[in-house]
Amino acid sequence: MCRIFGFRSVLQSRVHSSLISAENALSCQSRRHPDGWGLAYYLAGHPHVVKSTDTAETDDLFKKVSAVVSSETVLAHVRTATQGKLSLINTHPFQHGKWTFAHNGNIRDFDQHREEIEQSISSHYKRWRFGDTDSELIFHYLLSHVEREVDLEDQNLNIEKLMSSLARANENLSAIIGPVNHRESGKPTENYLTFVLTNGQILVAMHGGLSLHWSTHKKLCPERDTCSSLMPLCEKAALNGEKVNHLIVTSEPLQGENVWNKMVPGDMIGVDNEMKLHRHKATLPLACNED
Repeated sequence: MCRIFGFRSVLQSRVHSSLISAENALSCQSRRHPDGWGLAYYLAGHPHVVKSTDTAETDDLFKKVSAVVSSETVLAHVRTATQGKLSLINTHPFQHGKWTFAHNGNIRDFDQHREEIEQSISSHYKRWRFGDTDSELIFHYLLSHVEREVDLEDQNLNIEKLMSSLARANENLSAIIGPVNHRESGKPTENYLTFVLTNGQILVAMHGGLSLHWSTHKKLCPERDTCSSLMPLCEKAALNGEKVNHLIVTSEPLQGENVWNKMVPGDMIGVDNEMKLHRHKATLPLACNED
């Protein structure tokens, strides 16, 4: 399956280590997920998306972009193709307006469910779907459901309402496609709905059957003697509703000082536009795994 990296910070930060130089950086993970990569970063509130169908580890463009990107919000993805051909339009992250989306998952028997899912998608999203993946369809399905309850263009969008709406949308989607599977390393034919969604200010991630981890603090910040923004929350766990300096979400924990929290199916984690941490739970039906 694919791998996801999501990052939201109070400061413009470089993510070169997480993408390139760390022992388990996203580029290293692309050895097992070689079917393209994509990187979305936000500047002045607007997303910039760079994609390639090459393998991230061997692509000079991935190395160049990863080396220069400095942003408060970054979303990156390396792909193992399950639905849809290998092409730029099928490569994550997907974008609509300020919203970008990366999915690690699959819809089982996609062709059987495609029409019913499409019937729930607003017409103004249908015209902007260019690829043939289940992931892009899920992105537009989620936006269609959420916009019926919240204003996606609202600069002060309530993240609790957003997360509740996303939870219901995924529960409804599960009613169409069937239960989600739960494996650390999933069979590509089963249902999985793990994703990260952001508009540059708010970032939300959900464990939809495939592994996801999050971190907001370090055991000991290696820059504590030089960083002007160091404060106690950099080195302690945050409670729900408390402010954090950063939120990192990733399919696999990255080596280093970050303290990682392992998610389980239905878990949702996010930060709002004030960098307050929020947690929510979606009720996803789980399939009985067979080894």
